[in-house]
Amino acid sequence: MWLFALFIAVPLIEIALFIQVGGAIGLWPTLAIVVLTAVVGTQLMRAQGALALSQLRESFGQLNDPTEPLAHGAMILFSGALLLTPGFFTDFVGFALLIPAVRRAVYNWARSRIQVQTFTMGQQGPHDARRPQHPEDDVIDGDFTDVTPEKRPTHPGVEGPSGWTKH
Repeated sequence: MWLFALFIAVPLIEIALFIQVGGAIGLWPTLAIVVLTAVVGTQLMRAQGALALSQLRESFGQLNDPTEPLAHGAMILFSGALLLTPGFFTDFVGFALLIPAVRRAVYNWARSRIQVQTFTMGQQGPHDARRPQHPEDDVIDGDFTDVTPEKRPTHPGVEGPSGWTKH
């Protein structure tokens, strides 16, 4: 139900802000601000995204829990979508999500509300039933017979090479 309310409230807030800002500064400055925030937001999103990606790589390299860098990357992606959406309210939320302290606060809030049951990395987790349990179990002995059909000429009545190529 709250998602439905959000889909109704956000466009109404955006329309009200467009009317207020457009009435105060005029149509063309309002449109210029919307385009400028999209361009600036895209550049900031690229920079923050590169930083989040490097933090994720570092997390993988040190075998640390990648949850926080992944969450930051998802929030940066979401902020980019908000910044490309025309509007002042969505731009405000998008720019706010580009601030690392805001992302950290959102992450801590979400982490307090979500409980992870298990987290494993590498071979520490339960074994998959489809995979062998021991290294020697992945060897299968067998015999084979080559059943490749004999090659035949593609044109009837033509035997051997055409003479266009050397042997």
